[in-house]
Parts: sequence; structure tokens; C-alpha cells
Amino acid sequence: MSRVAEGVSPLELADYQKAVRMVLRHPLITAAYPDTAALPAVRRWAEQLRTDLMDTLGYRLVTTADTARLQRVQDGLDPTRPAVTRAGRPFDRRRYAFLALAIAALGRHGTQVALGELAEAVAADAARIDGLGLDTARKADRDAFVDAVTWLTERGALGLADGSATAWAGDPERAEALYDIDREILTAIHHPTRVLQHLTSVTALLGTGSALSLSSGRAAQRRDQARRARRLVLENPVAYYHDADPGLVGQLRAPALTEDLERLTGLTVERRAEGVALVDTSGRLSDTRFPGGGTVAQAALLLGARISAAAQRTGRHAPELLSAPTAAERLAERARRIDGALPARGLLSELSGAVSGPQEPPSGYRPPADEDEPQAPCEPSPGPEEARHPFVTDSWLRGRLKEIIAEYGAGFAADLRADPDRLLDQALGLLAAMSLVTRVDGGALALPLLARYRGVTAQVRTRTSAPPPAEPRPAPTNDDTVKDPTP
Repeated sequence: MSRVAEGVSPLELADYQKAVRMVLRHPLITAAYPDTAALPAVRRWAEQLRTDLMDTLGYRLVTTADTARLQRVQDGLDPTRPAVTRAGRPFDRRRYAFLALAIAALGRHGTQVALGELAEAVAADAARIDGLGLDTARKADRDAFVDAVTWLTERGALGLADGSATAWAGDPERAEALYDIDREILTAIHHPTRVLQHLTSVTALLGTGSALSLSSGRAAQRRDQARRARRLVLENPVAYYHDADPGLVGQLRAPALTEDLERLTGLTVERRAEGVALVDTSGRLSDTRFPGGGTVAQAALLLGARISAAAQRTGRHAPELLSAPTAAERLAERARRIDGALPARGLLSELSGAVSGPQEPPSGYRPPADEDEPQAPCEPSPGPEEARHPFVTDSWLRGRLKEIIAEYGAGFAADLRADPDRLLDQALGLLAAMSLVTRVDGGALALPLLARYRGVTAQVRTRTSAPPPAEPRPAPTNDDTVKDPTP
């Protein structure tokens, strides 16, 4: 029987699970973010949350009078959860750089700062970074900087005391904004678990599976693998058996995983032949709902249905079956691209010289062996045979999207309808983020989860005398309220 939430009465379990979902959905909670009710709800259950989140997931919850900060253990590099701008667009590299420099600059100020003064401080630091720079005379730079400041404002690290950031972005010569600085929230936002100057690879930011454990015996390794398996199910739309490290497959199949996650979150764990998923029909834990509204989501759903139908063909028209890149291979490729941006010389290189030995392999993480006890390796569960998936080419995908636009484009956003390549890229990106397809050179591979949306139908609403712009309303034959369905 699961020991999760042992101190919570049955009558209060739903409230406790709501607090769990809140802190998992928003790793930083303040008096105003994400809303005024969140922090009191989390603080009420703080002690039980600290125990369960550590024991079940290896996450550390740090609470203060004005903040609750969840320190996650990252097992991989996840490109699907970016910071977003005021318009809801993902941050680009420039915005991330301005955000980091703004946090550093605010640490050198007192209790208040003017937006123009902060921009000057960030510009001075940005000028010392090749290829960056912040020119307040350029509207694009001001907009990017204000997006970073707004991100901090939404979380309460900055509080607008006077003026308008939007007005400043429009004309800094005639407008200004004054902010109060909340140093406690600012500290909670920037809480790295590693000394960043000592890192030689982005993989050093990832958890080792026992970063919070001092022992390295067999029992500790089993506990760490159980935590990794729970994190894999919790943090991803689906955990495919074929994609998991061999040592985790047994943990993914264990009944204890289902019991612990369901009692912790109040959600349902679904098991199928290909993998495991935590199903969130409420949308209160998921950061992305699928199917969803908007041109990209609806185009992705319709395109996914066509890919799924093609994947079911047999005989001479059956698609070619190819192997998908493994999780370890995807991690290695992402790490290579990120590490390529690290400075090749200077302070970072000098400091990192103290770090000896190669980086830990991205395919798996093991705790360091105790000096007094030889490390006992976990007994890996036998993994499944290599999975092969139906392959569709880029040209085939472009043709299917052209058909979708011709049939349903009247309800699509005009800018995306006019740029099919961009719409295709965004639609495939969404399908990949939901573990429905894997993008490979020359096309995409259909993953088992995509079969859930086979047979989707849609219609475009006809306009009456004075309607708002219509959008297509996909009506999948399966339950379209499920965000994280299983294969």
C-alpha cells in the first residue's frame, strides 16, 4: 500500500492533491503568482508536501513567508517548456540573456529601480558579450528587454510602482516606469543547484538520480530508480517502454508506481502495451492541452489524424518502418548544440579546469560510489526489442497540410494560412512535444500514441450575418479532453 499522504485524512485528500498539482504546475509560487489562493494552499500542507515530494520524486520544496519554491531534479533537457513573452510566444536566446542579466543587475540595486536605469545596467553587461548587446534606441531590443522584465513582474520579483513598461518600450524619451524590488522572490527565482561557473557541459545541470542521497548501496539505487521512473511518467505526455533506460522498465511496470502517482496527484495512470501515461482530464496539471484551440493545435490534430491513417496502411502502400532516436541520443544531440555556445576560453575555462574527468554519460545516471563500500549495480530489467515506427516524408506532410488548408483554412489565422511551411513546422513541433511523432531528417515517425486520434473529423462553422471569425472545430472520435493520453 502506498505511503504517500499518510498524514492526510480521506476528507482532505482532494484538497491536498490540489496543492500537489499546484506546486508541480508552478515551481515558484508567491503571494500573487499564479494567484492569491495558491500560496496559502501550499503553505497549509507544506510539511506533508516536503515529505511526499522528496520521497516520491526526489524534489525539494523550500517555503518562506512569501514564497514556495520547488527544486526539481532534471533527468533530461526538455525543450517544450519555454518562458513565454507577453504575447505568449516562447523566449528566444536574446530574451533569455536579458532575463539572466536583469536578475544579476537587480542584485546590485536597492529597493527600487527605474526601468531605464535597469536597461542601462543590462546594456553595459550585454555589451561585453559577443553577439548580444542591448541598444535602447532599437524598438526590437526594448521589446525583448520588457518581455524579460514582465516575466519577473508577473512572478512578483518586481512590482510596478509608477509608470508603464509598455509606454517606455514605445518611447523611452517620454515615458518611464518605476519598480519595487522583492529580494526574497528574486532569490527564489535564481536558485541554481550547481556552481554554474564550474560547468563544462549542460549535462552537469541534470540530476544524477541520487543527488539528494548520501548513500550508494543497492537499496538507495533502487529508490533512486523508482524516483526517476515516477518523474519520467509525471513530466512527459507518455513514458514509452522502448525509450526508457533498461534499468527503469521494471519500475515503470511496477504496481507501486501507479499507486504512488495516483495518490499523490489525484490523476489516473493508464497502462498500455507500449507505455505508461498520467492522464490529466482537468488540464490543471498539464502545461499544454491537446487537442486544443487555435490554428496550430487544430492543424496539428488534423495532420496527426492523416499521419495515423497512413501508418495503418498495409501492402505495397505501407510506410517504411524506421527506428526513432533514443532518449539518450536526443539528449546527447541537444547537449552538443547547447555546449557549442559555451565560451572556449576565459574565466569559465579557467574555473572549469578544476573539474577533472569526462562528463557523466547522458544515457543514465548513477550515484557516486561510497569510498568505504563498493558500488552495487542495480539489476536492469530486460528492455524491449528495438521499436520501429512508420515514416512519412516531408513532401508527404506538406501535401497533407495543403489539403487541410484547402478544406479548413477559412477558419485558420491568416498569417499561418499564408505561410504553410511555418504552420507545418509549428504543428509538427506540437505533435512532437506531445510524444505523438518524432521528427527525423526528411520527415517524421508516427509513435503509438498517435493512434488515439485516428479518424478525427472536423467542420468549419458557416458564418451568419455578423459572426466573429470562425475556427474549425475538430471532433475526434476519442475523448478530446485528455491531455496526456496513452498509446
